Amino acid sequence: MVVAPTLRTVVRRLPLKLSLLTGQDALDRPVRWVAVSELEDPTPFLEGGELVLTTGMRLDAGNAGPYVDRLVGREVTGLGFGVGLGHETIPAELVDAAVRAGLPLIEVPRATPFVAIGKLVSELIAAEQYDEISRAFATQGRLTRAALRPEGPRAVIECLARELGGWAVLLDETGAVRHAAGKGAAAVAGLVPELERLRKPAGGGAPATLAISTPQEHVIVQPLGARRVRGFFAVGLGHPFTPVAHTVVNAAGSLLTLAVEHGREHLAAERKVRSAVLRLLLAGETQAGQEALERLGCGLPCGPLTVLAVGGDQEAVLEAAADEFAVAVDDRVVAVVAADRVDRVVSALREHGPVGIGSPVGPDELRSGMEQADRALTSARRTAREVVRSADLAGQGLLSLLDPDAATAFSSALLAPLREYGSRADLLESLRAYLMCNGHWDAAAQRLGVHRHTLRYRMRRVAELLGRDLDDPAVRAELWVALAATGPPATPR
Repeated sequence: MVVAPTLRTVVRRLPLKLSLLTGQDALDRPVRWVAVSELEDPTPFLEGGELVLTTGMRLDAGNAGPYVDRLVGREVTGLGFGVGLGHETIPAELVDAAVRAGLPLIEVPRATPFVAIGKLVSELIAAEQYDEISRAFATQGRLTRAALRPEGPRAVIECLARELGGWAVLLDETGAVRHAAGKGAAAVAGLVPELERLRKPAGGGAPATLAISTPQEHVIVQPLGARRVRGFFAVGLGHPFTPVAHTVVNAAGSLLTLAVEHGREHLAAERKVRSAVLRLLLAGETQAGQEALERLGCGLPCGPLTVLAVGGDQEAVLEAAADEFAVAVDDRVVAVVAADRVDRVVSALREHGPVGIGSPVGPDELRSGMEQADRALTSARRTAREVVRSADLAGQGLLSLLDPDAATAFSSALLAPLREYGSRADLLESLRAYLMCNGHWDAAAQRLGVHRHTLRYRMRRVAELLGRDLDDPAVRAELWVALAATGPPATPR
C-alpha cells in the first residue's frame, strides 16, 4: 500500500498554480500516482487512485461525458486538464460531466509542465513514506521501553493499542484473555475458534499470522512462542493496516515472544530453587530455607502452615497456585500455604486434580504436614474424591503408623470376598455402618435407611463370606482398620 498525499495537498502547492473547478468534496482522496495520457480511454493502463493529466487532444463535446464516466469507473482520484495547447479553456461539456460525476477537475495552466506535477507527487509520496517509517521507528522504541518494564507484556499490549489507535489483546495458550487494552477489545471472543488453525497449522509447518477483515474492522492475530505456541496476541483497527502498521505489529510480536520465552526460562529456574528450598525445609533447615526464599523476593507465610498435596496436571496446578509456595515433586504438587487461606487455595486447585490437606503445623514440622497431606491425597485418589483432609481420615492415629501400601494390600485381601460377592456392594457399607454403631442394630439400620432385619441378614452373609465372628472384638478391630484403609465412604460434593 502506497502512503500517498491527498489531492488537497497537491492543489494547494502555490508554484503549480492549479485551480480546482469541481469536486471540492473529494479533496481528501489520496493521489497514489500521476498518469499522463491523451488516449480517449486510458483506463486499461490505470490502477485507480491516480491523478490523470491530459491536454484533451482527443476530447470534444460528444465524448467528454463517456470519458469522465470511464475515469470514475476506474476510481481515479482526479483529472487535471492542461489549457493553452489543444484547448484554450476546459470544454464546458467536460466541466458539466465532472460536476455530475463528482470528479475533481483541475485546471493546469500552460506555464505548469505536467512533469512538475509528477515530480511533486513523487516527492510528497517519498516524504510521507519517510514520515511513516520515522513514526514506526519511534513506535518500536516506545514498545521496546514498555517491554522492559516489570509488567512487560501488559505494557506492550497497552502501548500497541495506543500507538495504532485500535485495540490489542494478549491471550494464553488456551485462548483465555490475559490482558486487553483499547475500545472494542471484547471482539476477540469471536476469534477463539480460529486459534486452533494457528495452534496446529496445516502441513505441520510453523504457526502463521491470521488476518480477518470486514467492512467495519480489520484484525491480525499472531501466535507467540519460539518452538511451540505459548500464547497469542490480537490487534484490531477500524481501517486497513498500512505496511508500517504491519511492521509495528510484527515488532510487538517479537517483543512479546521474547518476554514469554524469557519468562518461562526464569520460571524454570525459580522452580528449581523452590525445589531445593523444600528439601531444606523438610530436612529441618528452616532458617536456610527462609533465607533462600527471601532472595527470590518471597517467603513462607507467617503463622500456622498447612501442606497441600495435589494430583493432576502439574503445570495447571502450579499456574493455579499463583503466588503460593508450590513445588512439583514426583507425581504431585506440594504447596505450603497459610492455614487461614487453605479453603481459598483449595478452591482454585481442586479443579485440576485431587487435593490432600494436612493439619496445621509450624515451620519446623513441615515433614509431618507433608506426610499427612500425602496420605490424604492417596485416600482421595483411591476413593475418587476431590478433596480429603488428613484430620477426616478415620483411624488416622493407628493408620499413620502403617505403610500405606501394606495397609491397602491388607484391606484388599481381607475384604475381597465382600467385593467379589455378585453385585452386593452394599455389604461393605452395611459392615461399615454396623461397626461405626458398635454393633447396635437399630442405630446402624437407621444410619443406612434399611430395616434392622435387612441389616441382620446382610451381617450374617458378611460373617459367612469372611469366615469370621463379628462379635469378636479382635475381628471387629481388623475389619475397621481394613475399611479405614480404603478411605471414608464417598459423599456428595
